[in-house]
Amino acid sequence: MKRIGVLAFFVLASCSGYKYSTHNFPKAVDTTSKPIELQEKKQFSVLGVQASNQFASARLNGFERENDSTIRALIRPENSPINPSPWYAFKLWADTEITRYIHLDYGDHFHRYAPKISTDGEQWQLLDTAMVQVHADKSATLKLQLSSDTLWVAAQEIHDSKRVGAWAAQMAQHKGVSAHTAGTSKMGRELPYLDIGFGDTKKKPTLIIISRQHPPEVTGYLAMQAFVETLIDQGGKNGFLKSHRVLVYPILNPDGVDLGHFRHNTGGVDMNRDWAHYHQDEIKQLTQHMVSTVNEAKSKVVMGLDFHSTYKDVYYTFDETVKTTKPGLTKAWLAGIQKGLALDSINDSPSGIGLPVSKGWFYNQFKAESVTYEIGDDTPRDFIKEKGRVSAEVLMELLMSGL
Repeated sequence: MKRIGVLAFFVLASCSGYKYSTHNFPKAVDTTSKPIELQEKKQFSVLGVQASNQFASARLNGFERENDSTIRALIRPENSPINPSPWYAFKLWADTEITRYIHLDYGDHFHRYAPKISTDGEQWQLLDTAMVQVHADKSATLKLQLSSDTLWVAAQEIHDSKRVGAWAAQMAQHKGVSAHTAGTSKMGRELPYLDIGFGDTKKKPTLIIISRQHPPEVTGYLAMQAFVETLIDQGGKNGFLKSHRVLVYPILNPDGVDLGHFRHNTGGVDMNRDWAHYHQDEIKQLTQHMVSTVNEAKSKVVMGLDFHSTYKDVYYTFDETVKTTKPGLTKAWLAGIQKGLALDSINDSPSGIGLPVSKGWFYNQFKAESVTYEIGDDTPRDFIKEKGRVSAEVLMELLMSGL
C-alpha cells in the first residue's frame, strides 16, 4: 500500500479548511496508556489434546486438566477494568479420535459469543448448540469431537490485520479505488485506508467510514465490508462516486485484533474513548489524516460512520440538540433502510454529545452527521450482508438527491 506522510498532511490541515484540534466532551475519560499483559504464545498438551494460540487473533491463556474428560481453557483479558467481551480463539487436535469437553473459564467475565468452528481458519460455522453448556457461573463447556485434523475454535470468525489488508488490496483492484497507509500502530502494524471515487477530489462531499476499534466486533466489520463493496459496485454506475468521495479506514486497532484482545489496544485503553485528546498513537494519526486529507481537497465531510458490534442491531444517532450541516439525513436514511429491508421497526437510539467517542468527534470536528452502526453478535451473516447493501444503496440515493 502507498504510504502517506501524516506530518505533511497535518501541516496542510493547519493552513485552511477544518482546524484540527482536541475537543472537550461533557463526559471526560482518562485514555492515557495503561499496562497490558501479553498472553504467552505456546502449544499445550493435555489429556491427549494439543492446543495452540500461535496465530494472529488467538486468545488462550492456559490449558489444564480439570478431570478425566474435561480440559479447562483459561481466557483472560489484556488488562482490567474492561468491557465484558471475552474473546477466545485457539486451535485443537488430538493424537487419536476422541471426545473432549473444553471448559471456557473467563475468570470474572461471562460467556458472550456463541462458539464458531472451522477446519481451515477461513470457512466458519456455528457449533451446534447441543454441544454448548452455559453454567450458572456464566462460564461455558464445549463438547468437541477431535482427531489429528486441526479444529479451529473462536468466538467469531477470524479477520486479523493480514486478512483485512488482503480485503483492502482486493477492493483496490476495482476502478476508482486505491489502497494506502495512513500510519502505523504502536507495534508497527499498518493502518490501511481506501480512497474511493472517480475524477478530481477537489470540493467533493466526503463520506468517512471506520471499523474495528474493538477487536471482537467482527459482525460490525462484516457489515462495513458489505456496505463498502456496494458503494464500489454500484457507485460507479449510478454516479455517486463521480459526485462524492469515500474514505474507508477498515481496522483502527490492528494490534488489539492480532493480539486477541477483549477490547483495548496495546496502550491498554478503549480507543473509542480517545477522540478528545488523542493519547493513543493510532487515533492521533488517523484523526490527523482524516482532517488533512479533506482539507487538501477543500472538501466537506457529510457523514461519519463507525461500524461496531453489540448484543443486538442498533443505530446510535444524534438527538435534536445536535445541529449538523445535514439535518434530516440520518432520519431519512434509517427510514429508507427500514423500508428497504421490510422491517416493522428500526432500532434508533439517539443522544446528545457525551462520551469522547468517534460519533461525537465527527460532529465536533466537521459538524457532520454521524452514526455508530452496531450489528448484533448473533445477527445472521446473510442478513448482515443484505443490511449493509441496502444501507449503502439508500445513503447514496439520499446524498445524490442533495439532502
